[in-house]
Amino acid sequence: MKIITERDSRPTLESVLRRAHLSVALIAVIMAGLTIMIAGLIAMRIYSEQNLILVARSMSYTVEAAVVFNDATTAQEALALIAKNEDIDEVRLTDIHGKLLTRWKRGEPGTRYLLEQTLGELILPEPLLFPITHNDVVIGHIRLTPHGRNLLHFLLSGLLCVLICLALSITIALRFANRMQAGIIGPMRDLAEIAHRVRRERSFELRVPSAEIAELNELNHDFNALLDELEAWQIHLKREHEGLTHRANHDSLTGLPNRAFLVGELDMAIADARQNKTRIAVMFIDCDLFKQINDKHGHASGDSVLIEIASRIKGQLRGEDLVARLGGDEFAILLKSLHHNNDAFHIADRIIFEMNTPIELPTGRSIVTSLTIGIAKFPEHGDDPVSILAAADKAMYSAKKIHRGTRQLAEQPALSS
Repeated sequence: MKIITERDSRPTLESVLRRAHLSVALIAVIMAGLTIMIAGLIAMRIYSEQNLILVARSMSYTVEAAVVFNDATTAQEALALIAKNEDIDEVRLTDIHGKLLTRWKRGEPGTRYLLEQTLGELILPEPLLFPITHNDVVIGHIRLTPHGRNLLHFLLSGLLCVLICLALSITIALRFANRMQAGIIGPMRDLAEIAHRVRRERSFELRVPSAEIAELNELNHDFNALLDELEAWQIHLKREHEGLTHRANHDSLTGLPNRAFLVGELDMAIADARQNKTRIAVMFIDCDLFKQINDKHGHASGDSVLIEIASRIKGQLRGEDLVARLGGDEFAILLKSLHHNNDAFHIADRIIFEMNTPIELPTGRSIVTSLTIGIAKFPEHGDDPVSILAAADKAMYSAKKIHRGTRQLAEQPALSS
């Protein structure tokens, strides 16, 4: 079961903007609809008041004679003739003393009539009492009660219009909201994606594309500038790390790998040779009479001799071979993937022969020196870096005792009983 974190429960920017746009659209349409309906109701009320007055005046002219002669039947017919075509619920005709002469009632039974009557009582104006005059003398009154016959239709029509406008407004608002969200959410997503990839993958070379909105484009520009600084700092750190790694694994004088680097490479070469059933060899090299060179010509000349020896040794090796300076005047060579047993001897002989060429010293003088080489092979003389290096070192000292400037193969270790 997935655990919902605080961050997962938070709404997205897209959902927040969508809700905001829909809320604004709904509020705007509802307020506009209510305003229109209220204005329409007010206009209808005013119209109803004026209409009541006109109907009452027309009725007063019509029933004037009937009131004078107290003819209730004629008055009833006249009132019904006019009232049934108007929005009138009830007409009461009284004489000057308030006696009811006649009464007309719309009297339409049913739910709709009751609903229209209730709406009329709430919205339409109060009943109108209009005088009936004869020779400028009030002889009676007409009391008109308005009826909301068209009010329900008006309200339903208004509600339908509001709903249609609401639907259209929501559709239009969604289209504009989607366009606005695309302009906001798109650049924000690009920015977030680049930020996440930089954090996860350390891809400082990535950049955020430009945005159409000025503020977002400025934000992307600042973020890209920050990435420029981070990338430059990352490159600087990488170079510093590479420099430190190189200085930790290489000799500062000759630039050759040091003993630690050689041991690591030798360990991997042994593992590869053991897996692929191939052979490797290690040469332990010592510069003959190097102490005398230092004492006679100085340390600067000694350093130049070591640099030249390193260069000449590298010149005799294959691309996959490795030469390292172990310290002082001692060097070691790792020969990988030997195809023949005599390959190591051929390379050692070329190195020894190369030393016959004089070495130019900084003082202008030149000297000739020699190298003594001990050779040990895997797996004949050892199965780990320490034992192979020790066997080659021992072979070098054995060769030096016999004759400097030669090479010698290590002796195979005695089998334990």
